[in-house]
Parts: sequence; C-alpha cells; structure tokens
Amino acid sequence: MVLLKLIDPPAESSVVPRKSKPAAPKSNAAAKISAEQILAKRRTRLQRPFPAAPFEEAMSLARDLLRVGSGQPVRRLTLFDDIGKAPESGASRMLITNANRYGLISGSYAAEYLELTPDGLKAVDETTPAREQARVRVRLAIEGIEPFNQLYDRLKGTKLPARAVLVDAIKQLSVPEDFVEEGVDTFIVNLRFAGLLQTLSGAERIVTVEHLLDTVPATSKAESTLSFRVSNAPEVEHVVGREIVTKEHADFQTTCFYITPIGEEGSEQRQHSDLFLSSIVEPALAAFELTVIRADAIDKPGMITRQVIEHILRARLVIADLSFHNPNVFYELALRHATRLPVVQIVRNGDSVPFDVGQMRTIKIDNSTIYSLVPKIETYRSEIASQVRRALESESVIDTPISTYFPDFRVSVEGSAS
Repeated sequence: MVLLKLIDPPAESSVVPRKSKPAAPKSNAAAKISAEQILAKRRTRLQRPFPAAPFEEAMSLARDLLRVGSGQPVRRLTLFDDIGKAPESGASRMLITNANRYGLISGSYAAEYLELTPDGLKAVDETTPAREQARVRVRLAIEGIEPFNQLYDRLKGTKLPARAVLVDAIKQLSVPEDFVEEGVDTFIVNLRFAGLLQTLSGAERIVTVEHLLDTVPATSKAESTLSFRVSNAPEVEHVVGREIVTKEHADFQTTCFYITPIGEEGSEQRQHSDLFLSSIVEPALAAFELTVIRADAIDKPGMITRQVIEHILRARLVIADLSFHNPNVFYELALRHATRLPVVQIVRNGDSVPFDVGQMRTIKIDNSTIYSLVPKIETYRSEIASQVRRALESESVIDTPISTYFPDFRVSVEGSAS
C-alpha cells in the first residue's frame, strides 16, 4: 500500500512573489470545439466498419419488403405491423440499418417509406436467374463491405486459414480491436451464405466468384440452391474423451446453459451431445468468457429438476440443441422463450425443425459423416458465435414465438439475467 502524506501549505511570507503573466483564458468556443473533436475521434474509433449482423439476417427484412410491397415502396409502420415487430425498438432499428448498409434497401429507420434497391430486389426475388442472383449476393455481402472485400481478395482460391490468421489479417485492415472477433465471424458466415466457402478436397476453401458461378445453374432457382448441403447419411460414432465443464455454484451472469438430449452413457445421444459441446459450442463461446453447463454437470445440492429450471430461467445465455426431437429439450426451450432472454438454437442437419420454434433462426450442423463435419467445424463455430453476439447485445429485444403473439407476456425470476 502506498501512503500519501498531505503536506500543509507553507506559511505566508512577507516576501511578495513575482507576478507571472497570466495565461490567456480559453474561450468557450475553443473548449467546445476541443470537446467535440475528442468525441468525434472517440466515435470514429468505436465505429464498426461492417454491418452489425450477417448478410442472411439482413435479407429477412428485404424478403418481407418484397412480400408486402411486391417491389414497391412500403410504409415503415405498415411493414413492421405486418411482421409483428415494434418499429421503434432497438432491434427493428438495427435491422433497418444493417439492411441499408448491405445495400439491400433504401430508407433509414426514421424514414416514412422503405424500398428495395435494384440489387436488393435481385438478391431476394427467386425469379431472378440463379447466376445473376449469386453474383448480386456476393457483391452485397462481401464486395460491398470494404474490410470483407479486402480480406476476400487476399484469401480467394485458398483453404480457409486458422482463426488466428484471420484475426491478424483483419487487424491489418484497421478494424478496431473491439470488433475484430465479430468481423471474422461475420466474414465467414457471409462467405458461406454467398456460396464462396465450399468443401473441396476435404477442406473448407474460399473459392473465386468464377468458380461459384460455374456451380450454379443459369435458370432461376429455389432459395436453397446455394446452401451446398450434403445429403444425410447414417450417423457415425464419435469418441470424445473430454470431461464436461462443472461448477458447484453457478454464476448466472457468466453461464451458458446447454439444453441438449443427453441420453445414457455410451448412447448415440450422449456421444452427439459430447461432440457438439466440446468441439463446437464451447470453442464458439470462448471469446465471450461464458462457462457452458449441461444438466448432468450440475452438482449443486437440491432437486435436479429445480436446478435445471433455475439455469433455464437465469442463465445469461441458453443454447438449445433440437436434434433427435427430444421432448425434454422442447419443454425447456419453451420455458426459456417465455423469459425472452438470449437463446440460440442449433440442430443436426437432417432433423426437421417444428414450425412453432422454426420461426427463430436455427443453425444446422451436418454431422452425417466425419467427412462432412470436420471441414466445416470452424464455420459452425463462427455461425454460433455470430448468433450469440447478436443475442447478448444489451439493446437487443429477444423475439420468441410466445412474444410474437403475446408481446406483453414475459416470465421473470428475481435475480435473473436481463
């Protein structure tokens, strides 16, 4: 400990000190300009040089614009009334801003009317020739975002680098430190959606636009054409020798509760849950400093059902794995939806998502074979991290199937995360 001793001021002296020339006082105008300059620099430093959501999420608003207006301008209030969202909420404003930054729409969150841009119309209109639509999506999702465009120019034609390499590369593009991890995740997710990230020769590779267009039919197509999904095949066994994270007394503000079908030791469900937890979910959450807890890891005294419900209602984040259509998972997910707290849904490719919960975006993970899973693990991690980041944003309003029909209904628990 450092002790500071207060020194008494010296006694008044009879010696009159020599007067120094007083400094010219700063004018109020100068002080104001200086403060404004500081604030401007601070805002510039903290500005995100890319949209605050992946391209696919921003496209949802463009699709609604096309559906409601058939390509014509739509009154902003009318549009959000149709889709059941509050037009002035932070989430709605961010949705408009992101769609605008991607070049999908024109009109800000304060505009009376919103309208699809010519490229935005091509990007969502399924009558657009497939190759033209693919080219437009690349232009909006990657080429139109400066740091993504520069990163793509560096990496096209190569295997997707390790995450550390991508982080270093995006830092060199003057992306602020606060947004580096988010930038990498959004870049990877946009590459995949645009069709520029494909599994070739057993690895995820960033292909050229020319290669992409060669794989796309010339005629118009359904939206799923650019998904590049591998057909479902028999499940293979996975051996995971990693212990599950446990914690005696959960700190809910730093906890992610993993809702998943667990099954008996050695069962297919247990191997699936272990694999997703250790290889995908936990690595995806590493940057958020959240401890992932599964129901079988709760060793806090008390009834296990009570402890599970407590984690569902209070944890800062919930990730729900809908694979195997386990009834307990859907029961627990419904409880979380009622709280309107952050939740991210995942499912193995091949399992359908029921309509009631399908209204929320669900990340599909193809683990049909080890050959389809391993090359895409880094991409799946980025997709989950991107969704988690959106869900945890303090100003976000978590819309769920319950809140869509009962916007004022919300279950809250004293001391729960908010």
